[in-house]
Amino acid sequence: MLRRTLANVLLGTALAVTVTASPAEAAHAKPMPATITLPSGFQPEGIAIGTKPFAYFGSRVDGDIYRVDLRTGKGATFSEGPGTASLGMKVDGSRLFVAGGAGGNARVLDLRTGEVLRSYQLQPAGTTAFINDVIVTDDAAWFTDSRNAVLFKLPFGRHGRLPAQAVAVPLTGDFVLGEGNNANGITTTPDGRALIVVQSNTGSLFRVSFSGVAQRIDLGAGESLVNGDGLWLRGRTLYAVQNRLNVIAKVELNRKGTTGTVVSRTGDPRFDVPTTIAEYGKRFYLPNARFTTPAEPTTTYNAVAVRIP
Repeated sequence: MLRRTLANVLLGTALAVTVTASPAEAAHAKPMPATITLPSGFQPEGIAIGTKPFAYFGSRVDGDIYRVDLRTGKGATFSEGPGTASLGMKVDGSRLFVAGGAGGNARVLDLRTGEVLRSYQLQPAGTTAFINDVIVTDDAAWFTDSRNAVLFKLPFGRHGRLPAQAVAVPLTGDFVLGEGNNANGITTTPDGRALIVVQSNTGSLFRVSFSGVAQRIDLGAGESLVNGDGLWLRGRTLYAVQNRLNVIAKVELNRKGTTGTVVSRTGDPRFDVPTTIAEYGKRFYLPNARFTTPAEPTTTYNAVAVRIP
């Protein structure tokens, strides 16, 4: 994730969020916790949530996957990592897709057992590759590489069968590779006919065709999503985490995803460089990566739940 700071850029726009229980949550004996404690030294980055109230968090240290019951906040290691990071993640049915960061890899886990169904070496390990995030469409999983102008596609076979290998799809068009973190968070357009990718270092948001042609999304004069990280699409509304700024930008898109308007930015005093975002029960859950805090085995980490009007 992006390592340089834009101090106080949006300090005046950050708003505290009050978390209240939804009717579904009220059915439980206790409200679902708004802050979730993760293991000390875990260094979280990615989060994914399935249909059941379980959240999965990935570790930047060794790639362990930690599963938390959102009803209680209690968790345990679900799957041991390969020794490289687990960054962006997405649930698709009974499978969990995981981006492997500087390991240049990706893997797919069985959510019933934690077993690795298949691993993919997308880029040579130890290179400048940084496999950062993933989105799953009807017929493929797509991964970003924050160090190279390329996406990686896992095209599904019949009944969602995983492929033997990934396909590299070069990013062309308006996308220009720069220093630092480039393509980061990824989702689909509201009409599902293309992808949306945020470029962290420039703050640009792109509509990307399935052939890799990028078209810059017009956000209006003076607007950008610098430090853009995880993306979450709800209808025509895009929520973009701006990690070092400790805010979530709310962007209203047109159906094709060619234009958008930033309508608000929401902060929370519990944010400490949040990275990725997932939704459950009208709440957004975000892990605090704490990039500005020295990472020690005793460093504490958590994830927080917020509501955005």
